[in-house]
Amino acid sequence: MNGPLPRLRRSALDSLPVREAVPALASALDGHGAAVLCAPPGTGKTTLVPLVLAGLAGDGPRRRVVVAEPRRIAARAAARRMAWLLGESVGGSVGFTVRGERVVGRDTVVEVVTTGVLLQRLQRDQELAGVDVVVLDECHERHLDADTVAAFLVDVRETLRPELRLVAASATTDAAGWARVLGGAPVVEAAGVSYPVETVWAPPARPVRPPHGMRVDPALLTHVASVVRRALAERSGDLLCFLPGVGEISRVAGLLGGVDAEVLQLHGRAPAAVQEAALTASERRRVILSTAVAESSLTVPGVRVVVDCGLAREPRVDHARGLGALATVRASRAAGRQRAGRAGREAPGAVYRCWAEAEDGRLPAFPSPEIRIADLAQFALQAACWGDPDAAGLALPDPPPAGAMAAAREVLVAVGAVDGAGRPTARGLRMARLGLHPRLARALLDGAQAVGARRAAEVVALLSEEPPREYGDDLVGAWRAARRGDDGYAPRWRAEARRLERAVLDPADPATREGPAQAQPFAPEAPAQAHPSGPGAPAVRRADASAPKAPAPGPGPAGLSPTPPLPETVGSAPRPPSRGSAPDPAGAPPPNPRASNAGEAGVVTGRTGSALRADQPHRTRGSGHDPAPPAFEERGAGRSPGSGAAADDLAAGLVVALAFPERVARARNETAFLMANGTAAEVTEGSALRKTPWLAVAVADRPPHAASARIRLAAVVDEATARTAAAHLLTEGEEVRWEDGDLVARSAERLGAIELAVRPLREPDPALVRAALLDGLRAEGLGLLRWSADAHALRARLAFLHRTLGGDWPDVEDDAALSERADDWLEPELSRARRRADLGRIDAGQALNRLLPWATGEAARLDELAPERLEVPSGSRIRVDYAAEHGQPVLAVKLQELFGLAETPKVAGVPVLVHLLSPAGRPAAVTADLASFWQGGYKAVRAELRGRYPKHPWPEDPATAEPTRHTNSRLRR
Repeated sequence: MNGPLPRLRRSALDSLPVREAVPALASALDGHGAAVLCAPPGTGKTTLVPLVLAGLAGDGPRRRVVVAEPRRIAARAAARRMAWLLGESVGGSVGFTVRGERVVGRDTVVEVVTTGVLLQRLQRDQELAGVDVVVLDECHERHLDADTVAAFLVDVRETLRPELRLVAASATTDAAGWARVLGGAPVVEAAGVSYPVETVWAPPARPVRPPHGMRVDPALLTHVASVVRRALAERSGDLLCFLPGVGEISRVAGLLGGVDAEVLQLHGRAPAAVQEAALTASERRRVILSTAVAESSLTVPGVRVVVDCGLAREPRVDHARGLGALATVRASRAAGRQRAGRAGREAPGAVYRCWAEAEDGRLPAFPSPEIRIADLAQFALQAACWGDPDAAGLALPDPPPAGAMAAAREVLVAVGAVDGAGRPTARGLRMARLGLHPRLARALLDGAQAVGARRAAEVVALLSEEPPREYGDDLVGAWRAARRGDDGYAPRWRAEARRLERAVLDPADPATREGPAQAQPFAPEAPAQAHPSGPGAPAVRRADASAPKAPAPGPGPAGLSPTPPLPETVGSAPRPPSRGSAPDPAGAPPPNPRASNAGEAGVVTGRTGSALRADQPHRTRGSGHDPAPPAFEERGAGRSPGSGAAADDLAAGLVVALAFPERVARARNETAFLMANGTAAEVTEGSALRKTPWLAVAVADRPPHAASARIRLAAVVDEATARTAAAHLLTEGEEVRWEDGDLVARSAERLGAIELAVRPLREPDPALVRAALLDGLRAEGLGLLRWSADAHALRARLAFLHRTLGGDWPDVEDDAALSERADDWLEPELSRARRRADLGRIDAGQALNRLLPWATGEAARLDELAPERLEVPSGSRIRVDYAAEHGQPVLAVKLQELFGLAETPKVAGVPVLVHLLSPAGRPAAVTADLASFWQGGYKAVRAELRGRYPKHPWPEDPATAEPTRHTNSRLRR
């Protein structure tokens, strides 16, 4: 390699193993334009390859390269490493852009971005004007943004820019799928330098509870800490411990007090100085507690030992309840290999796995692709703006699940982001460019109209990255903590809030999409364009004719159909008695003069149709049929919701309710709530949200098998705010239904599943009453009617004839089938009934007679075909039981009454099953063939019962004996 590089840097570049694969990669790109690069972690695929492709290392031509990383921390680290290799500072030849932070300059030719930032750029400029090469790093992690960017770039190469070069870089050998996505691209493999890694199985001595939701058994974390101490004692070198999340990292760090090593916490929320320390070699021994970010995205020098807890975090979503959250799961075998490999990067090492060797083979082979398990609303909006609302034409490694896409489409239609055909609206185009989930974009745009741009932006920034747990579950308290905080979260929150505020006030400002630049903007010289690009340009796919143009940029929230502000009569939301309404804490950032009231000009009032809608059987109040927000009457410009703590309380509740209207919740008791979507939820006993009448729930999860969701972050609202934000769920109408065993008729006003007001109905609609009574019959059965013994017998006879003869004889066995035929046999009595007691007065036997086949004349043969009683030789008329379980009619008769009867009696051609009884009426024998019984079975019965009943006749030849129901003495008279 040639070039003006310092000697030390040249040595570092030449030592990277991926250099051997660079010629093959260059050849693949020259021939095909796309390639898949498989290289283990630490080989230099993230640092050397972009420099070579850009012509900064080697003698290749100068090109502009964009490198997409899945995480912000990885993007910053990659840019710093490449700049160090060049002997420069970040912002020179190499820069980076992540949300809220942009460090690039006029000479920048390699820019490292997150996949989310690249996705936004593609939506604004499908051609990526001035970019020659795109490297998608760590694509094996299968993040949704990365899959989407890859699909869009394939589209761009096919339709607009065939000369654009594309590299998919993966740390695993699963390259065939990506080669297929890139149109049969060649696969280039780079061998890594790895050393032997010894595996030590270190399962807990006692069983631990499996993870559920976000919860990890504290006993497992205690065990992990003990394994770390053991590994420090048995091995040398730095130790890297993998844990699922920030909370577990903090817990294990607290358990490692007193170890002879520096304990560092590496995760996306850690302060920049801590991240830098973790990624920089040190003379002192270190223990780095890390999330999955260190699996492949980052290189941690000096590591000789890995402790793997065996857990990971994946997104999960409950589409039925609208609840989404991260879930703790067992890490895949592929992740285990990646983690273990970190111990053998620089020398032989060891991995301590905190599970039994027998469990390893039962772990999933690979992590689940995010597209299969995540909320797809943001993906669906991106696809719609790209021109493929169903994502059917996108080159995705895995297709999106149909059910998740349908749920996403419902959200987008409800917030006004797409029309009924799935095409993006002007509002939807603006939402897509905010870099937010559509729910949060709706809350930002509509909330800014009601509470001001600054407040709306700050609350949405809290919702876009959940605040640390130590901030508490009260969103207003978390808001104030973030304002005065000096931890790693607070600066990121402030930067995001400023970005969102600018996005509301000036949609044309490019900094609102990617964050403020700390150096000169990255402005490559663009060649002459053959196709229009940028805002309002036609999408690459089929959107150019159907998608509406983006609104013209200009000051203020143009083209927005906002949600109304709080009613003027509403005061501040009631706060819990345990927390006062203190003024804004000292240290809160001063209000931006552009934002103080600028976002409130033109505030309007009325109900919204832009919130999520649900089908309701009632008459809906407001404009519930228009999927996009309607216009409202203006209240007057410049009205502000006020200032100080009371206004913050009110603003937070409204913005959260706008984002999640189906999660407004009313208290059932001090800790339990019912959300509008019907989900029960609870706060913890020590929560500051206890005893509040209403909440807007921002974050909730529902552990497996739990009856209620767990509220993790919420804001207090009042009923008026809940009604305003969730107006589409507000219904008022007559409710006549079967409930708790009787008919209930009332007029009810509801907010989704929440009952607001109820009054009894004196004259309910007869049709609704009849329908509710039928529901009762279906739920509790036809036993609600009056069934006499004759009615039961008639039903059994009719059922027998239907089974035997079919034809016009009705099916009366199934309650559900009979309920569906209520018009045929329960009228007019059913229409006259008003309550359960009235059903009990309906004679079921008389009603069943209406089902007989009178029209054909067969009804007259009922007693002939299925007689209620049969006459036996003794002269007795014996009732036939047609309701026997086996379906054959039963004739239970004393044995002596059948003397002389040679053939078994039949009904409708079917022999009855004769239950022969003793003189005392007890079963003696059962037969369907009397002739055979008289010849054989009778002798045994006679021998057994003759001595027991000597007063009754027991002739040797029953075929010729006189039938009787009397004793011998009675017969002699």
